[in-house]
Amino acid sequence: MPTARRATACVLVRAGGDRILIDCGEGAQRQMQRSTGLVQVDEIFVTHLHADHYLGIPGLLKTYDLNGRERPLRVVGPRGLVDLFKALRRIFGRLGFEVELVELEGGEAVAHGDYEVRAFAVEHRMTAYGYALVENERPGRFDPEAAIQLGVPPGPAFKRLQDGETVAGSSGQVHPAEVMGESRAGRKLVITGDTAACEMTRLAAHDAQLLVHDASFADEEALRATETGHSTARQAAELAAAAGVGMLALVHISSRYHVEAVLSEAREAFPAAIAPRDFDLIEVPYPERGSPRLVEKGARQRG
Repeated sequence: MPTARRATACVLVRAGGDRILIDCGEGAQRQMQRSTGLVQVDEIFVTHLHADHYLGIPGLLKTYDLNGRERPLRVVGPRGLVDLFKALRRIFGRLGFEVELVELEGGEAVAHGDYEVRAFAVEHRMTAYGYALVENERPGRFDPEAAIQLGVPPGPAFKRLQDGETVAGSSGQVHPAEVMGESRAGRKLVITGDTAACEMTRLAAHDAQLLVHDASFADEEALRATETGHSTARQAAELAAAAGVGMLALVHISSRYHVEAVLSEAREAFPAAIAPRDFDLIEVPYPERGSPRLVEKGARQRG
C-alpha cells in the first residue's frame, strides 16, 4: 500500500525511443511528475488485475486527454483486461485518443522491432504474468581493415556488408562472415509482478542482465508468502542465483519491514541484490559494456 515516501507498483522502462510502463498503480502520474515529468508512454503492460497494479490508469489516461494527446496508447494484460476497461470507462469517460487493448496468453509476445516483450505465467492468487523484454541478437563488429584487404572500397559497400549482403572485392565475392565478428547478445530485462518464486520465472530470467522480483516478505513469514502467492527476499535471491542474472532488484517489500533488513537476507543468497526506492534508475548497458548500475534518484536527476 502507498506510504508517505513510496507509491504502489509502477516501473518505467526506457528502451531506445520507446517508453513502457509495467503496471500503473495508484499515484503513478504524480510520481512521474515528481521525477521524469509526465512521460507520454507508448504502452502499459499490466501484470495482473489486482487494484494496486492498475488504479493509476484512469487518472493517467484522463490527464493525457486533458493535455491533448492524440497518438494511440496500447494497454496489454491478461484475459479480463477488456472487461476491466468496460468498468473503468465510467471513470475516465470519452478520450481524444485511441486506447488499444491486447489480452495475452502466457508465452505470447508483443514485437517491437529489435526487441519483444513476452508474457510468462507466474504463481499468484489469480492469472498473473511477468514480462521479459528481450532484445534480438546484434550483428558482430565490422572489421574495415579486413574489408579493404579483400578489395572492398570504403563507402556503400561497407554498409551492405554490415547489413548481411555479399559484395564484390578485388578477387571475387566478399561475404559478410569474412569481415564481421560473431553475433553479439542483446539485453534481457525481466519483471515478475506479484508472484511466488517459480520455475517459469527462473526460465524466463536465464542470463538476464536485470531481474525485478517480488520480495514482499522476510524469512520469518515464508509461510504467509506461500499462502498469498508472494516471495520472500531470500527466495527471490535464490532464484536469481539459479537463473544467473546480473542484478536482482527487489520490489513490493511490505511496509512492515525495514528495507535494509530484508535486503541483507537476500544478499546472503545473492550478493548483487538491491532494493530500489522510488525515483531510482537502473542503467542496463549491452553485456560487453559492463554490468547494470543503480543510480540513486536518477529519474529525478535526468528527467
